[in-house]
Amino acid sequence: MQPYFYSVPEFIAMGKHGVFVWSCWAITIGMMLAFILYSRRQRQALIKQLTIQQARQAQRTPKAARPITKQSD
Repeated sequence: MQPYFYSVPEFIAMGKHGVFVWSCWAITIGMMLAFILYSRRQRQALIKQLTIQQARQAQRTPKAARPITKQSD
């Protein structure tokens, strides 16, 4: 079995198709990274929004009355 590429520059050039191959890899990896970053930011925004909503709801809801217990001295 013989290797198809005998050197690193030949591997990068890929028989004059290297520009297309490596640009596809770059676009794919770039899109995946963009999706990960977008998802993380959306998650952080959602958590912040839910925290604010929960705090507002806690302010609107009257606190439950404490049960009266007999204190013995």
